[in-house]
Amino acid sequence: MRSKVIGALSLAVAAVGLFAATAPAFAQQKTITVWWGKGFYRSEDDALIAAIKKFEEKTGIKVELSQYAIQDMIPKTVAALDAGTVPDIAYSDSYDVQAQGKWAYEGKLEDLSDVMEPIKDRFAPNTLEASILYNDVAKKKAYYGFPLKQQSMHVQIWNDMLEKAGFKQSDIPTDWNGYWTFWCDKVQPAIRKATGQRIYAVGQPMGVESTDAFQSFYTFMDAYHVKLVDDDGKLLVDDPKVRDGLIKAMKDYTDTYIKGCTPPSSTTWKDPDNNVAFHNKTIVMTHNFTISIAAKWYEDSQNQALTPEQREAGKKAYEQDIITASFPKAPDGSTIKYRSDVKTGLIFTAAKNKAEAKQFLSFLLQEENVRPYIEGALGRWFPVTKESQASPFWQADRHRKAVYNQFMGGTAPFDFTKNWKFTILNNENVWAKAMNRVVSEKVPVDKAVDELIVRIKQVAG
Repeated sequence: MRSKVIGALSLAVAAVGLFAATAPAFAQQKTITVWWGKGFYRSEDDALIAAIKKFEEKTGIKVELSQYAIQDMIPKTVAALDAGTVPDIAYSDSYDVQAQGKWAYEGKLEDLSDVMEPIKDRFAPNTLEASILYNDVAKKKAYYGFPLKQQSMHVQIWNDMLEKAGFKQSDIPTDWNGYWTFWCDKVQPAIRKATGQRIYAVGQPMGVESTDAFQSFYTFMDAYHVKLVDDDGKLLVDDPKVRDGLIKAMKDYTDTYIKGCTPPSSTTWKDPDNNVAFHNKTIVMTHNFTISIAAKWYEDSQNQALTPEQREAGKKAYEQDIITASFPKAPDGSTIKYRSDVKTGLIFTAAKNKAEAKQFLSFLLQEENVRPYIEGALGRWFPVTKESQASPFWQADRHRKAVYNQFMGGTAPFDFTKNWKFTILNNENVWAKAMNRVVSEKVPVDKAVDELIVRIKQVAG
């Protein structure tokens, strides 16, 4: 009995000694909270999780990852800011468009210049600018965010439907007026005759809840060289040339609907709806702010959970039937310079572990970590670093080459990077509201544009 007690005491003492020796190590281990928008593809999320695991192994810092749908990220972040319980680092596809500039202005974002300045030469033109914003509390411009990836406008076309209508890709005009006339006046009646179905030639996003609507409308504005702000963010909408360009862009955009060339439901479309219409082959073409439409079929071709027939259908659609193209020439014959939407992540001033969050940021932006994440999205996102843009991934097929070539032609930033109040206008989607005034309420185009200009001045003046 006595030996058992002594043995038990010895074990207890040993356990206490072990705990005492290891407790400081556990106590010193840091945990950072990371909020991240959920990817469109499993490979995208898998690449993020792999990078996190590498970071944990290298630094000993634990990462507590929470992923949310894009529509939930801003409401959750706003609630966290109000409660003072923000994550240490966060990324959402919607931050840059709807919130980042405002939060920077209000002093809610951490200055990341110490991370970004040493690596700024790695980034491609027109990418860093999305993160260099004005802080009205600190009275300075700095890196209030970090660029992660970018997207731009593309056109997706069903080549097999075009052929069924009696045309081929080389028949598509490249001049502005001829291009839209071709789809509405030639392809639509021909495809309906060939199939006996009520198919529409164009998918024209016009829904107030659709970011596609304002991104597409910006391309129409750019076709007419409409410049709403100068480089300092000052409004230019009082210039008669700007008003004239807006009227022309609005007329062209809404004429597609008025001519019955886009589904009537396109006035209420949300972001996935033009994709769905395309996948269901109720439209022949649509413009979309990524190549996610084509990428969906590529993913199908690789998805082992699908039947061999479904995978083969995905392969055929991606490799043969879908065309990724650009817009036609502008009305004056020039090449449109596309807007690039650079997606950004943030660290908040109220974050509890900012030093460790910056460690994670530096690690994630290393080429061997960020590239698998971007390429995991199957072409939906284009890199912001020069080295990743040179990756063989972008030369692997005609869809990715089209994206590469378009970005290499040069891009321009959106107005909200120069005047953060445009994020409010984008949230309201004043562009789609003006469209609906024309097509649903039968308001003359010039009146709808004048109302649009008034609202722009009220918000961003």
